[in-house]
Amino acid sequence: MTELPNLTIMEVDALTDPGAGLNLTDGHARLGLSAQQAGIVAELPGMFATATRRPFRDIEREAHAAFLAAIGQHSAPVGTGRILSCYSSTLATDIVARALPHGARIAILHPTFDNIADLFATRGLVLQPMSEEQLLHQDWPLPPVRAIVVTHPNNPTGLITPEAHLRSLAAHAARHGQIVIIDASFRGQVRAAQYDSYAILDAAGAEWITIEDTGKLWPVHELKIGMLAYSERNRLPIERAFSESLLAASPVVLQLVTALAADWIAGGYERARDLVQRNRATVREAIEPVGLRLADPRSEISVARIALPEDGPDSSLLYKDILTRGVHVLPCAPFHWAAPDEGLRFIRLSLARPFDVIEAGAAALAASYRDLRVVA
Repeated sequence: MTELPNLTIMEVDALTDPGAGLNLTDGHARLGLSAQQAGIVAELPGMFATATRRPFRDIEREAHAAFLAAIGQHSAPVGTGRILSCYSSTLATDIVARALPHGARIAILHPTFDNIADLFATRGLVLQPMSEEQLLHQDWPLPPVRAIVVTHPNNPTGLITPEAHLRSLAAHAARHGQIVIIDASFRGQVRAAQYDSYAILDAAGAEWITIEDTGKLWPVHELKIGMLAYSERNRLPIERAFSESLLAASPVVLQLVTALAADWIAGGYERARDLVQRNRATVREAIEPVGLRLADPRSEISVARIALPEDGPDSSLLYKDILTRGVHVLPCAPFHWAAPDEGLRFIRLSLARPFDVIEAGAAALAASYRDLRVVA
């Protein structure tokens, strides 16, 4: 296998490409603002003025309430002090990693975005992969596993942890003294993922941590909030770890989140969903004539995995070739952080892009694959 950097490095390379190539890497919404979103962004000067005169705690509570209600999380601990606002979900994950006991064993969903595993490993935790098949069969890790980390929906597959399965996991964790950690960064994109997970976790008596993220929903160029919520039963020094990282998130960005969450309820979700669905169909139409297929045709998140046949080029070779055509995508080996070879037959494209960008990128990928097959 050709050696690959981590996924974030490849995403940074796409963002900073001096040749201005097509960026189909990260799952953020890199789109033009809708008319409704443009109207909200135009109100930013007033948000700055409000930030100087209103208490931060009130602005923050409003943002938490608006966003979490917009994604169905009505039992989240809004107003209790148990939701911390970070400037990214990555920072929130690192805070959790530092709060966990050094050397603790944790189970992490596999495959998933590699920086989740990297952050926990860097902080001295022992990682154990948990496959999507284990999740679907409710085959939960036993102690000495201290925490079980689930990405919901999962990136890159789009797998949603069914409500009954989360209930099973929560009961298992409560019974064995484990912590359930949920990265819900893509939750806002999928209605089926928006059942009230906080109610389920609390009803089971589980110790839990949940990371929410606004960054995958709106094209506001990294003006986002990662929300780190934790249970009343929490025994980890999360607040101390948070205080070592930052003072507070921006009250201006929190107000922006409040307004955009209201638009998400008032048609914004449907507009975003329709674009992603159209783009997914465009990718499928472009790749099928060369013998490729969508690996996760039922996925609803803003990325698409493409399955590569065993007798063709692997994703590391395809990634290198398509770069020469001015298109940035992600080979999937790094998502399989515990066994990279398992990801060689998959490549991932972002779908939260303008239609013409997706159309051109999918056509380039199909041409790259076809040409590599001819050479082979």
